[in-house]
Amino acid sequence: MSYDIFAISGNSPLVPLRQLARQNSAAYLAKLEYLNPCSTHYCRVASAIIRDAEDRGLIHPGMTLVDWTFGTSGIALAMAGITRGYKILLVAPDRICREKQQVLRALGAEMVFTPSDALPGDPRSCVAVADNLVRTLPHAWSANMYENPVSRQVHEEFTGPEIYRQTEGKVTHVFVPMASGAMISGIGSHLKSVNPLISIIGVEPEGSIYRDLHEGRAAGFTAAFELEDIGAVHPAPHWDPSVIDRVVQVSAADAFNCGRELFRAEAVFAGGASGAAMAAALSEGATYGSDVCVVVMMTDFGAYDLSRMYNDEWMRNKGFYRKSKSSLDQITAEDILQRKVRKDLIFACPEQTLSEVFEMMKQNDVSQMPIVSYGAPIGSISENKILSILIENDAAMNAKVVAFMEKPFPVCQPDATISELSEKLQKNASGVLIALNDDRLQLITKSDLIDALTHK
Repeated sequence: MSYDIFAISGNSPLVPLRQLARQNSAAYLAKLEYLNPCSTHYCRVASAIIRDAEDRGLIHPGMTLVDWTFGTSGIALAMAGITRGYKILLVAPDRICREKQQVLRALGAEMVFTPSDALPGDPRSCVAVADNLVRTLPHAWSANMYENPVSRQVHEEFTGPEIYRQTEGKVTHVFVPMASGAMISGIGSHLKSVNPLISIIGVEPEGSIYRDLHEGRAAGFTAAFELEDIGAVHPAPHWDPSVIDRVVQVSAADAFNCGRELFRAEAVFAGGASGAAMAAALSEGATYGSDVCVVVMMTDFGAYDLSRMYNDEWMRNKGFYRKSKSSLDQITAEDILQRKVRKDLIFACPEQTLSEVFEMMKQNDVSQMPIVSYGAPIGSISENKILSILIENDAAMNAKVVAFMEKPFPVCQPDATISELSEKLQKNASGVLIALNDDRLQLITKSDLIDALTHK
């Protein structure tokens, strides 16, 4: 039996996402790195760095381990170090989440805060202050998790193989939040070695440097990110653009809101970095086919972001707040159409007679029908309308339907919610037409809505 909690890190669950990605054809899987003992992917790395330094005789219990952090890497280092007899001294921007600060203090880590606007090269920056502390304090050693090569090695030897094994080799795309670039480079290196066709996509906040560097441009202006544990103002030496296919940027608003929706829709309680990766995966994956298997790395824990991302007031003050979708709004026209047995639209042409249209209704067991001309809905007809016509004039059966048609059914897009569809059907419409991406039309009726609601 192992008595080291870090021995159980790794082998994090890989779970399917069924609701949030339902409009995309690809299969989506979330790798829950935040379920490691430190509630972060840094759990794998922190213990490995300490053991490596001990094995090489660089450190021993009683020394002070120093590093700079955005919070979660520091929590992992503190959990791994303090339990092995080390003192922990961390330098962090003054804006990191209150929850992270509280956890670090509870662990017994000492903290030094620096101005959030201090960029690399500024003596007030996290990196400069941490380096100065290592030089001036006796028996201090820099863990330097951001640049330590062990960080990449861990993900190449363990995280990458886990993804391949857990997907039975079916993984085709992996989305990874980028900070130091160690995780994406390690994962990418392994997966590319077993299948060069696997796409490795990095995700970063707007204003970060990796997209420019990956595309061969000098890094542009950088600014402080509202997102934590993702993004960089200078590259780490072990990031490897040769194993990264693309780098995409995500706004803080999209990242936070996607993370909140991920929690509501899938019960995946992740943080802003994971929300950014999920937002990128959904956007990029809109054109992926059904043969695609997407893995999204969930690297940070939502409980470390309660005062920001999961705080409605903070989100409103920052201008990020978006009202969460209700359970009804999560059902779309596309979802309803997938439940329908009949996929082809039954419609009448304007030159057909009432008799021909009525016969079509009987054969197809429908009570109303759109009238379509050259692919465009121009009217509708129902059994009730035909009956009222015949009561007044039984000879009208041989007249063209165009002379008696009613208003056309309203037209909606596939992403229309069930609330929108219901509102239109309540306005005396017998059905709603859905305009599909291939220019075809399909019909949704009140009975289709009832079926969706009773089987959701």
